[in-house]
Amino acid sequence: MTTYGMPYLLEDKTGKLTGSHFVDINDRLRLTLRCTTREATHTTYIIYTTTAGTDPVVTLNFGSNNSLGTITFGSGPQVPMDSFLEPSPNENAKSRKFIGSDGQQYRWSWRTTQSEEWTCTNTNNQQVASYSLKVPGEPEYDHSSGCVLTIEEAYPHLAVEMLASLTIMRHIVTHNL
Repeated sequence: MTTYGMPYLLEDKTGKLTGSHFVDINDRLRLTLRCTTREATHTTYIIYTTTAGTDPVVTLNFGSNNSLGTITFGSGPQVPMDSFLEPSPNENAKSRKFIGSDGQQYRWSWRTTQSEEWTCTNTNNQQVASYSLKVPGEPEYDHSSGCVLTIEEAYPHLAVEMLASLTIMRHIVTHNL
């Protein structure tokens, strides 16, 4: 994989939680979040990596009334979202931690910096990823929301996990869970 000395800047094409394409501005990585089922009893989202094929890599199943449900990586077991993305003691629901496939712990936090809506840090409090909204007053872009998921260059192996966990975190805040 080409090293640019810069993070992956995944442009969120719609900015909507209901589905979007996330495309690195240097075309190193492409992910798609798509709603595949929306019923009264549950809603299902699939994350695809369109960089190396189109197979689903993550399935997010939310329960009735937008409750948290399960997450499945590839053909692995269904894991309750509350177990995958755990609330931290002494933290609010807008800060949760998870163990990445590399065995390391990561934490998403909402609005902890002025320039980012979401920030993901490791146990050394180093920023690993962030999600930024379009800056107020910034011009409209064709085929883009102006929102960006940034993943530090050393962490492309966690890109799918970052998008999946960010989607759950955004869902928690959107639905006041």
